[in-house]
Amino acid sequence: QVELVESGGGSVQAGGSLRLSCTASGYIPSNSCRAWFRQVPGKERERVGGIYLGSDGDRTYYGDSVKGRFTISQDNAKNTVYLEMNSLKAEDSGTYYCASTRPRFGGDEMWLCPLDFHAYYTWGQGTQVTVSS
Repeated sequence: QVELVESGGGSVQAGGSLRLSCTASGYIPSNSCRAWFRQVPGKERERVGGIYLGSDGDRTYYGDSVKGRFTISQDNAKNTVYLEMNSLKAEDSGTYYCASTRPRFGGDEMWLCPLDFHAYYTWGQGTQVTVSS
């Protein structure tokens, strides 16, 4: 089973930037989605975006609230997925989790990198992001 460890959270002022990292160890499935979720107290985890690590190429997906501001990338050699967050807003604050699906094939974004957190079988411990206005 893959194990995920996030890092890079912290406090920043609105308009600033942060980069989160998600490093995987153990059995790392190809053709799976590595997604970033955000959670605030009292709400369910919300998918911020994800990267489908396909054997025929990677595909990235983003939630509407972060499009144009956040970028997901990966470094294969380091088994690490990054979440680059720019132009941060107070509403971006929360605990950010990295998660992975089991291998998936075919289908569109909703299948490859689901919005539903129940579709992900392994999670990191989370890292806190606080954006002050």
